[in-house]
Amino acid sequence: MATKPTIAFSHLGCEKNRIDTEHMIGLLAQAGYQVDSNEELADYVVVNTCSFIQAAREESVRTLVELAEANKKVVITGCMAQHFQQELLDELPEAVAIVGTGDYHKIVDVMQQVEKGDRVSLVSSEPTYIADETTPRYRTTSEGVAYLRIAEGCDYRCAFCIIPHLRGNQRSRTIESIVAEAKQLASEGVKEIILISQITTNYGKDIYGEPKLAELLRALGEVDVPWIRMHYAYPTGLTPQVVAAIRETPNVLPYLDLPLQHSHPEILRAMNRPFQAGINDAIVDRLKAALPGAVMRTTFIVGFPGETDEHAAHLLEFVKRHEFDHVGVFVFSPEEGTPAFSLPQQIPAEIMEMRRNAVMAAQQPISLKKNQESVGQVVDVLIEQEQPETGELIGRSARFSPEVDGLVYVTGEARLGSIVPVKITGADVYDLYGQVDFRL
Repeated sequence: MATKPTIAFSHLGCEKNRIDTEHMIGLLAQAGYQVDSNEELADYVVVNTCSFIQAAREESVRTLVELAEANKKVVITGCMAQHFQQELLDELPEAVAIVGTGDYHKIVDVMQQVEKGDRVSLVSSEPTYIADETTPRYRTTSEGVAYLRIAEGCDYRCAFCIIPHLRGNQRSRTIESIVAEAKQLASEGVKEIILISQITTNYGKDIYGEPKLAELLRALGEVDVPWIRMHYAYPTGLTPQVVAAIRETPNVLPYLDLPLQHSHPEILRAMNRPFQAGINDAIVDRLKAALPGAVMRTTFIVGFPGETDEHAAHLLEFVKRHEFDHVGVFVFSPEEGTPAFSLPQQIPAEIMEMRRNAVMAAQQPISLKKNQESVGQVVDVLIEQEQPETGELIGRSARFSPEVDGLVYVTGEARLGSIVPVKITGADVYDLYGQVDFRL
């Protein structure tokens, strides 16, 4: 019997994409394919692409072109496959298959057809699939952490965002399905589960008729895992019931990832986020009062069409006033297929960059101050890496989410994937420094 070909993966984009990659690896491995991290040795390379903004597309295209120039047979999956299926087939003869965001679970069938010499294009126009706890999965994160997708797709239509076009409308998993997967992950030694979807606060609305995030958090409180973190919690969905569930469920971290996008009501309305216009200040103040000590991270877009100097100044003041723990700032990227693409008053790139730098400069002393508050404290740190040359350990405290926030650099001894007490001895704008502290 002929041995099955070897397949390597090149992963780009967000953690939602990462879960798709993990399921594809799991499905292919289950079907007997060799999955290798070395692209040079592989017969095929699956590139899971991102198409969220222009910079992401450029990175995806660079990766595809490099592989094509190395004469690799490429399978293109993910958001860019969904977005530009025909263009990719036309431009890249090396692409043996194109697989959309709602079709990645058919990767084994695709590879079988490719092996017969077929060129496969499998892109459902409206993605409806969502994997569950029964779908094979091979985790690619560090051993102590796992992402858990509670829903896929989005029912909102923000003027700047292409995601609903690429991922379809919201479809939630049941509470039972999510809890079953969380228990599975806990049994594998996972210490931190990160709940993700496009809008986590809308979880369950499509299957239960109303959002059920509070009930989900309480159900996950029964799972034996120390940290449960939420991403993409829209501020308007952090109802008193959800806030109470965060407060009363010990393993749910009081970490609020609020994609606010802007502060000025006029820009929020232009972004088609009218539910937020004029109430951002009140929401942030209410959350701070209800969850004192909660970590707050947010993201903003500068340079949305029509953004004036006055709007930009409003955002700057908002950032200074609320003192978020972590802030990410993106410059507006005009996406074909979204309403904002053809809006008048597009902002020149150099002005957008200037506004982005101004917000980041305003945030830096705030982030430094927040980090310095940890100095002298003993905090729990999840150890994720070891620097082989120095023996220094690298991890994260509950204040830091992977890849988007800072790190904790630790001296001393601890097992990878364990949570240990660390005495914080130093801080800079992004990171903390400390030593393992076992003097109980």
